[in-house]
Amino acid sequence: MSFSITQDIDELVSLSPSLFRFRFYVTQSTDFTELANEQPWLSSTRLVVKPDMLFGKRGKSGLVALNLDLAQVVEFVKARLGTETSASLKFTVLNPKGRIWTMVAGGGASVIYADTVGDLGYASELGNYAEEVLHYARVVIDCATANPDGRKRALLIGGGIANFTDVGATFNGIIRASREKEAKLKAARMHIYVRRGGPNYQTGLARMRALGDELGVPLEVYGPEATMTGICKQAVDCIMSEA
Repeated sequence: MSFSITQDIDELVSLSPSLFRFRFYVTQSTDFTELANEQPWLSSTRLVVKPDMLFGKRGKSGLVALNLDLAQVVEFVKARLGTETSASLKFTVLNPKGRIWTMVAGGGASVIYADTVGDLGYASELGNYAEEVLHYARVVIDCATANPDGRKRALLIGGGIANFTDVGATFNGIIRASREKEAKLKAARMHIYVRRGGPNYQTGLARMRALGDELGVPLEVYGPEATMTGICKQAVDCIMSEA
């Protein structure tokens, strides 16, 4: 689950999200101290906070908070992140020696990626089942890069086409974890395939492309023009090629 913080204006809940000039997305990986330093106005104005999936809509009582200062926002968000969510927060290692690993947004998309790799005949190479969050990203990369053996490995990062979530913001945790694990990714000969669509996806994909250049790790990015099953095939082809 992620939350949006905006200025507290009377018309907020009825306006289109595209009209919000001051809007920030926060997740479990957000450093609020850093955010406040970068955006000082957050500490000097009253704020609204609500889950992204309710943005622009009337939220249920208790899920939307109005007229808060930043300290109250932090308390509100931290009390709810990871506790009031319908998402699957499981991380399951299927094969610690597998060479195809996933970080996928959305339960339906997670199943598609896993099933496609299986349908292609490489279920035995599928290392895990999980979704994209900072702490998961760290764990997945640690597992995916363990005991390098000189053979290529592949990491699928993606999901369906989001309706409300700022896709650009969802890559924050993955980018941070990838930078932390740069040496491990290189040692494991990891090839990364990214596919995502939805609000602000171009920004997110551009950031991931830049990450590949920064780290010197093979990384390919695709928008909604590519299929989820298509990048699964690319991952399989990659690990089966010794070039």
